[in-house]
Amino acid sequence: MTDIDLSLLTPVLEKYGPQGRTALLPALHAAQDIYGYIPEPVAASIGMALNVPLADVYGVIDFYAMFYRAPVGETHIHVCNDPACAFAGADSVFKRMTQTSTINGGTGEMRVTVELAPCLGLCEHAPAVLVQEKPAGRTQVQSWKDLVRGSIPHQRSIVGGDIRLLTRNCGKNRTTSLEEYEDSGGYAGLRKALSLSPAEVIAEVKASGLVGRGGAAFPTGVKWEATASAPGDPHYVVCNADEAEPGTFKDRVMMEDDPHRVLEGLIIAGYAVGARKGYIYVRGEYIQAYHTLEEAQEEAEAAGYLGENILGTDYSFEIEIRRGAGAYICGEETALFESIEGKRGFPRVKPPFPTTHGLFGQPTAINNVETLANVPLIMTIGAEAYRQMGTEKSPGPKLFCLSGDVVRPGLYEVPFGVTFRHLLFDLAGGLRPGREFRGALFGGAAGAFATPDHLDVVLSFENLRAAGLPLGSGVITVFDDTRDLYDILLRLSRFFAEESCGKCYPCQIGTQRQHEILVRMAGGDIRPEDYQRLTDIGRTMTDSSLCGLGQTAASAVLSAMKYWPQYFTTRQA
Repeated sequence: MTDIDLSLLTPVLEKYGPQGRTALLPALHAAQDIYGYIPEPVAASIGMALNVPLADVYGVIDFYAMFYRAPVGETHIHVCNDPACAFAGADSVFKRMTQTSTINGGTGEMRVTVELAPCLGLCEHAPAVLVQEKPAGRTQVQSWKDLVRGSIPHQRSIVGGDIRLLTRNCGKNRTTSLEEYEDSGGYAGLRKALSLSPAEVIAEVKASGLVGRGGAAFPTGVKWEATASAPGDPHYVVCNADEAEPGTFKDRVMMEDDPHRVLEGLIIAGYAVGARKGYIYVRGEYIQAYHTLEEAQEEAEAAGYLGENILGTDYSFEIEIRRGAGAYICGEETALFESIEGKRGFPRVKPPFPTTHGLFGQPTAINNVETLANVPLIMTIGAEAYRQMGTEKSPGPKLFCLSGDVVRPGLYEVPFGVTFRHLLFDLAGGLRPGREFRGALFGGAAGAFATPDHLDVVLSFENLRAAGLPLGSGVITVFDDTRDLYDILLRLSRFFAEESCGKCYPCQIGTQRQHEILVRMAGGDIRPEDYQRLTDIGRTMTDSSLCGLGQTAASAVLSAMKYWPQYFTTRQA
């Protein structure tokens, strides 16, 4: 082992040491930025400074995919291989890169590490690549050198739709400044909220009918009310910005293009539930969004929207922005709490629920980015006007992420109640010339398939539920008549087998067995009992797993078995 200069670590230890274990992930990120990986003496020094046993430090390092215990290349490249990127040639991109470089080795010019990665949240720019944690979407490259030289810059996303309320400041190919945000009505919702009592704010959100946009669809006002009334102090609010569902990128667009809307929603939530501190937990791969939020936070503090006595009132509130480190499971709310607390991201047994026993064991309201982005709108226009959009049971606007075999992949904002056909063909341009619509995966890897018979389904919670389709977080991955169903299912099953945290056996073992069977089937070895085996594994995971990962790990497979049973009895060309 080469000599490690621990003096470089001194500023990190001085900054994070007093915070204790909760600062473990930020300290590890900072150390890795310095050394390129986390050497043993560095891990030991961090553990001593934060009073965390070395075994626990290594447990955290090994749990998260973005931490490294051994040296990696000076240049680190991640190539996404989820279905949307695979459709666009990600496997060929990875092959070309690895043919002209040595994984974890020297190239003669520069040490380069090239890795396959699950969804990078750049699905509309497929095939997606991260270079030194910076996005380089829609890459048509011959080798890693093209990326390192910066010849392929990151592109901003297409943003459109029938309405532009949540996304009015998005899609401008730049981040909206504080001044621009204020000019468009920004922070008016916060001013309105602070003129009311917390109970009145909660009542307005309840009257709006807003439910969570992360997939669970729990009534936001009810969650806030339960948190506000829970005994114990302090209370917390948390923004879940760890979107890692394959096909999802809406939260990334919101954070990169209009970060103040996210901050404003979280501040209002904090006021409503009686919290003095909030956290934004940003997906580890979203380094650009992370830095954009940090800059917006500084702007908001300087303008009096954050900190002590906000806008001259008695209310004070601070936000801490945390960065994940590559663990899909941390999108589950209690696993996210564990991560903020400096632990491995294992989900907790519920009950108790976060509203009474959340972050640090205290009452906590946690909402995702899109949910919080709705809050300033509700406070500005009022619950009655908000309910005029959408349907009676699904009020308001909704963001949909379209990717895959579609002419204009991007982020689309529509009122609940439009049809899938309208979204796909009228807004996103339909499929490419000469291709026919075969199906779409609703809800990401944890979702279900729509067929041509579902084109006229109404996009609302109630109608999709009746059609057997999940709304999820608004993910729709479209595939045409040329796509191989085996390949799609194989990638989805591998994703869950790799991302299962292993805490509960139904998920840990079930995801592995499901993937093994699909690998064999994709290779042409299909056995009469496979259909029943996959059914039994899927139902067991659904009924017995501890959290949503295992409970939905078989959803797409079971859905495919329903609509295309022939693929599970005879090999299809």
